[in-house]
Amino acid sequence: MRKSKVIITIYGTEQICASCVGAPGSKDTYEWLQAAIRRKYIDDEISYKYIDFNQPQRDESHKTFIERIVDEDLFWPIVMVNDELVAEGIPRLKTIYESLDEHGIELKSS
Repeated sequence: MRKSKVIITIYGTEQICASCVGAPGSKDTYEWLQAAIRRKYIDDEISYKYIDFNQPQRDESHKTFIERIVDEDLFWPIVMVNDELVAEGIPRLKTIYESLDEHGIELKSS
């Protein structure tokens, strides 16, 4: 049973994180993550957002989190499930899947 709508937000930029050598770009991660989740889960209750943190933001919560990225020197892309940071730098599907399970997102039937 679903608990609530889930918003997956990817924060990144066109520039690849200097500490994540060999990692795909943030936009590529955003697209890859959607495809991976759709293969495993019924994603009717999931929405996806991509936030380029080098672009001006209107939403205060995005502005605040972007300040945190800079202040704490976080690696990107950063994957948020609702307001929880679940991956930083090179994301691991297992961690993201665990968060989706905790939010009650249903698995597809085999």
